[in-house]
This record gives sequence, structure tokens and C-alpha cells, in this order.
Amino acid sequence: MKIVRTVAELRSELAGCTRTAFVPTMGNLHAGHQSLLHIAAGAGSPGVASIFVNPLQFGPNEDFSRYPRTFDADCDKLRSAGTDLLFAPGVEDLYPVEQRFRVSTPNGLGDILEGEFRPGFFEGVATVVLKLFNCVQPACAVFGRKDYQQLMVVRQMVEQFNLPMSILAGETLRESDGLAMSSRNGYLSAAERAEAPALQAALRTLTDQALAIIGDAGLDAAQRLHRLAQAERAAAHGLRARGWVPDYLCLRRRSDLQAPQATDLQ
Repeated sequence: MKIVRTVAELRSELAGCTRTAFVPTMGNLHAGHQSLLHIAAGAGSPGVASIFVNPLQFGPNEDFSRYPRTFDADCDKLRSAGTDLLFAPGVEDLYPVEQRFRVSTPNGLGDILEGEFRPGFFEGVATVVLKLFNCVQPACAVFGRKDYQQLMVVRQMVEQFNLPMSILAGETLRESDGLAMSSRNGYLSAAERAEAPALQAALRTLTDQALAIIGDAGLDAAQRLHRLAQAERAAAHGLRARGWVPDYLCLRRRSDLQAPQATDLQ
């Protein structure tokens, strides 16, 4: 695996490549990332990954300075996944001047759910991803479904800017107790880590309830919508009763992340 640091080096290495498969990351890699790298390896060649902790997507009181940097271990994981090229720029390489041009995500997508509680987050994500796509010029890029809202932002950005590439999605990988693998799981104390699988349990219960409500032929659309809202509130209440403070716990349409309407349930 070759490692390059500058955009000029990257473009030199990829000159003439037309089937590049790309996986952008912020490092501190785990098996979930490796699963995306394996998808990329099967989708194109060369396989390119990036490691860049993007300051644009961190708010003033978020964890940019303490986000785990584990470069040597990450390189080992990339090599074992068959990655051909790693682009690992510094902030000064990707943002040599202040990044005043930004990608503004549309209302109703970038300002809901995660975007409501992290203002500017998806603008920062979309801006760096577009910049990385412009640098790498991939035929395809791979993102995880774990960050489903981010996946939708990237897919819609690629479509609306007519970028000549496809976006592939990898499934969420979980620990043996159901917790989704995440680079930030290391922030959890032992007690928090033991409690964390309760979130997956709550989501699974809510999903099962929602499917039962939607499939109940004895309910009309308005009744289904009412019962879905009740189940949603009960799931959030159950987490709060365990000491959680959830920002949001919502049932949404998979197609556009909007709240379901009665017309969806007829």
C-alpha cells in the first residue's frame, strides 16, 4: 500500500485510472470500515482510502481535538483489507486557504435528526466529501448504512451535481451484544459500554412494533399513524427511564427521512 499526503501526489498516482473505488474515513478504523474496504476491492481497482479528520464537521464544543488518531494501526488494517493507496492529507493540504465555498445541504434533509442537534454538521460532511471526490475522481465510493442520513446526503449530492460515479452502501456491523461498531465507542466508560446495547434493543422492539402496526388489517391509516406515534414515544420513554437522554428516536420513511403520513399507511 502506498501512502500519499498531497493532492498533487494523489493525482499523479491515479493518472489514467478509470475504475477507482474509494472509501473516505476519519481513521480509528474497525471491522466496519474493513467491510467497506472489502466492498470497494470488489467494485473497482485501484482501491483507495482516505484518512482525514475533517474540522468543518465538528462544532465548537465537539471532539475534534480528542478524536482518536491511530494512524499506524489504521495502516495495518488497510493493508489487510487489500487497499492499494492511502490518501492521508493534513488540514493544510486539503484546506490550504480558508474553505469559504461550502456545500449547503437542503432543508428537510441536512437540518433534521442529526442535523438538528449538530448544526452545520452535514454542510461540513458534504463539503469535504465533494472535495475528496474531486481529488480522487473515483468511479464509485462506499459508505456505511450505520450513518444512514449521511449516506442519503452524499447520494443526493452526487445525483444533483451529476458526478460521474456511483455510491455503494455497506451494512452496519455490530459487536456480539448488538452495539453498532463505531470509532467513538472508545469514549464509553465500562458502565456506559455495558448499557449501550439497550439502544439496539429499543430500536429492534420499536421496529417490530411498527411492522406489526403497519401490517394490522384491522386498523385504518389514521389509527396506524396514531399507534406508530405512541410506540415511538414509548421507546424514547423507555430509554429515559434507564437514564438515557436521547436527542431523537424517530420512525422515518426510508426514502426521504420524513415522518410517515397517513397516505403512506393506506
